[in-house]
Amino acid sequence: MEEIIFNNNTFAIIIRNSFKDHGIKFFTPNDYSQQLAYMNRPRGYKIDAHYHNKVERKVNYTQEVLFIKSGKVKVNFYDKKNCFLGYIILDKGDVILLSMGGHGFEMLENSEIIEVKQGPYSGDKDKTRFKPTN
Repeated sequence: MEEIIFNNNTFAIIIRNSFKDHGIKFFTPNDYSQQLAYMNRPRGYKIDAHYHNKVERKVNYTQEVLFIKSGKVKVNFYDKKNCFLGYIILDKGDVILLSMGGHGFEMLENSEIIEVKQGPYSGDKDKTRFKPTN
């Protein structure tokens, strides 16, 4: 697991395709509105049948998870003043949770990405687009 940290704030959590562990491992703190975990279970292991209870939650900021299905993607990070902070390269099979801050993407190869984020989608109210500054 890698954390992208700027000014003591976690902007992203990355799980590389090569990551291996046993059992279940959560990468996010309990207070994140999007939870990210890894499971490695042996053949025959069973997870009890269940459903999730209705629980009221307040989500202030959208957090999103991207699964890089194919290709290579450059993720740029920005602060609240739209200033560039740095970047990371993601490869096929990598997963990233974007937890805060600004971000933009550049496809370095033809890429397929699966995105998961909270809903319902609020249209133009959901994000602010900006031109980066240095």
